[in-house]
Amino acid sequence: MRAPHPPLKNYYAHEADRGEWLRHLFDRTAGDYDRVERVMAWGSGSWYRRKALLRGGLMPGMRILDVGVGTGLLAREAACLVGTSGHVTGVDPSAGMLESAVVPVGVKLLLGRAEALPLSAGAADFISMGYALRHVADLSVVFREFMRVLAPGGRLCILEITAPAGRARRAVLKAYMRGVVPVVARCIARHRDAPELMRYYWDTIEACASPSFIMAAIADAGFVDVRRTVSLGIFSEYGARKADP
Repeated sequence: MRAPHPPLKNYYAHEADRGEWLRHLFDRTAGDYDRVERVMAWGSGSWYRRKALLRGGLMPGMRILDVGVGTGLLAREAACLVGTSGHVTGVDPSAGMLESAVVPVGVKLLLGRAEALPLSAGAADFISMGYALRHVADLSVVFREFMRVLAPGGRLCILEITAPAGRARRAVLKAYMRGVVPVVARCIARHRDAPELMRYYWDTIEACASPSFIMAAIADAGFVDVRRTVSLGIFSEYGARKADP
């Protein structure tokens, strides 16, 4: 089993409890997620997501599956890029997130987990995942599912936040993500658990497996051209391709 990080016992007692605990947390805070995200990203999230999808190879007419779609932040950008000739499907384990999602007409939203995607083999030309890799149970299982659902030649694009290597930069980011953002969340969110979600967000970033570990898991699932691009020292874009037959 390749979990993205060890159990965080300040939040749940055992690894087996993580999925249900996290799902309920996202259900409760879904209505506040977009509002807090805009503050956390200083309003730059939409622009960055679109550029990352373009760098990942998303083109008009593609069938894209957005895993961990949440409230639709990445799916909205994908819908603009694939156009009317393409198709966007979003999958998320949180019913609350899907109920709060704001997506263009034609985007299909499905309840499901990354480890068992509710799509047939070869159903997607492009798979994206925005800042949700830290929340899965097993990287190996997830990447094998991505491989199954992608058509030959299909592309994978995973966006994540990686804690900086330098001690000073890590301390600054931690102070912002675990100190400032939860305080702001407490002020602007309607649900009292929003600050906890933001603290958990940082704790998963800090505990997450190394980029080399993640890239090795992608390659072990059979992907080729595995690569990582870094922006501003913290935004990791993992890209890969399913080989042609």
